[in-house]
Amino acid sequence: MEASMNDDKGAPVISLRNLTIPLPPGGDRPHAVQDISYDVRAGEILCIVGESGSGKSMSANAIMGLLPDYLKPTAGEIIFRGQDLLTLPEATLEGMRGKDMAMIFQEPLSALNPLMTVGKQVAEVMLVHGGHTDAQRRQRVLELFRFVDLPDPDALYDTYPFRLSGGQRQRVTIAMALALEPSLLIADEPTTALDVTTQAQILALIARIQKEKGMGVMFITHDFGVVAEIAHRVAVMEKGMLVEQGSAEQVLNHPAHPYTRRLIAAVPHLNYGRKDAADRAAPLLAVRNLKKHYVLRGGWMGSKRVVRAVDDVSFSVRRGETLGIVGESGSGKSTIGKCLLKLVGVDGGQLLFDGRDIAPLSERQFRPMRHHIQMIFQDPFASLNPRHTVGRIISDGPVANGIPRADAEARCRALLEMVGLDPAVFNRYPHQFSGGQRQRVGIARALALDPQVLVADESVSALDVSVQAQVLDLLQSLQEQLQIAMIFITHDLRVAAQVCSHIAVMHRGKVVEHGAPNQIFEAPQSDYTRKLIAAVPGKAWKPPTLSDSGIQ
Repeated sequence: MEASMNDDKGAPVISLRNLTIPLPPGGDRPHAVQDISYDVRAGEILCIVGESGSGKSMSANAIMGLLPDYLKPTAGEIIFRGQDLLTLPEATLEGMRGKDMAMIFQEPLSALNPLMTVGKQVAEVMLVHGGHTDAQRRQRVLELFRFVDLPDPDALYDTYPFRLSGGQRQRVTIAMALALEPSLLIADEPTTALDVTTQAQILALIARIQKEKGMGVMFITHDFGVVAEIAHRVAVMEKGMLVEQGSAEQVLNHPAHPYTRRLIAAVPHLNYGRKDAADRAAPLLAVRNLKKHYVLRGGWMGSKRVVRAVDDVSFSVRRGETLGIVGESGSGKSTIGKCLLKLVGVDGGQLLFDGRDIAPLSERQFRPMRHHIQMIFQDPFASLNPRHTVGRIISDGPVANGIPRADAEARCRALLEMVGLDPAVFNRYPHQFSGGQRQRVGIARALALDPQVLVADESVSALDVSVQAQVLDLLQSLQEQLQIAMIFITHDLRVAAQVCSHIAVMHRGKVVEHGAPNQIFEAPQSDYTRKLIAAVPGKAWKPPTLSDSGIQ
């Protein structure tokens, strides 16, 4: 918590005073944000914390002038250098964006133009504001790429976004935001979709930039682990209201508001309570020397390159156990999940389900067994058909397997209740649910065929920390009730520590370490495992206990 101990209190770069933004009629509340006030000071990082829908990104978009016409502030001020931004014409705001204030967005692939090289996109910021020659712009871009620790800036200048990793793309967007050295930098969930090691690098980079440039940084997040890593001050938002703000030390260690205390209580930490299953029966699923390779071509007449996505991997899981597979993007963990469901073919090894090798089975041969192994996907919105009701989404699998429609629908309503949803939502569509509710629908769909093995592929990584905690509790409860074997794929070691009875750490297609959580986290044998553990955000922060913080 080095950042949080900084008491530097520079002059405000920007001040929000009693800002109110109404929502259109028919919403779940009248205001997106209501009567909120805070400052972002020079030389500090202010973290805005809250769940999805709390309004934390709304004020950032208001500062940048990016709100749509139907979401316009009706009260309050946004004071920047003595001017109220809400009173300035669009032409003036256009001249200030990038030059005086800049924004780093959550998803860098969406924020970058796929048809332009990354070098030209960063140079375009300077071109729009004028004052540089072509040679000067290129030189400045290369300087920025070096400043944000991108490799081989000269080659990268002419590279398209899709050829970069997620962390590299985020570094490009940071370079773009820094191009004209603004005094205010807004970072909207810039690390949510990143691996733990890449996230640690980006957090360290933003903290270094803030310190070296002396700018004010407004960092929007739902993760108190991230807050503990970089924040000087914290503002907590709930349902459009600012419920608490203060120094990072005060909010993290002595939270005053019940909502803040609930958020902190929901943060996963490296504490492990899951025990190995007492029943030492034969494994329900055993993977032996699994191999999956991809052949990439180097263009016309180019040489082929073999990517060993899964390279001689072995593990097993029993009924009632949860095996965690952790690692960075590209480690091969999601490919294993696809192999288990035979969504991709395998190039070697065995997949022994209840003693039978399913690896060599054709799709036709495996189809009668498919209901035994089901998957919960990462993005519950993308994995649910938006044109079907949740009742049909959950019922279609059993119907396709010969269950009468009436019986399947009755089972669906029972499953909705089992996952904590009202059976009355049977006829609603996916867009009518929150992210956490959609993930519960995805869990119900996976359970509809009475599987014996569940593969959860990053099933909580897109959720707010409090919703994530609820879904994890639900999965553990269902597993204990139904005695399902679970393969839990994640890049978040905090989550793995919480829910897994065994953990396999993957790196470049291989399992580099395998053992019980206490063994993995207390005495890691692999340098790579130690690197992952060291990158966990807020690992040095010891949050207050329930009794210390007054949580009821």
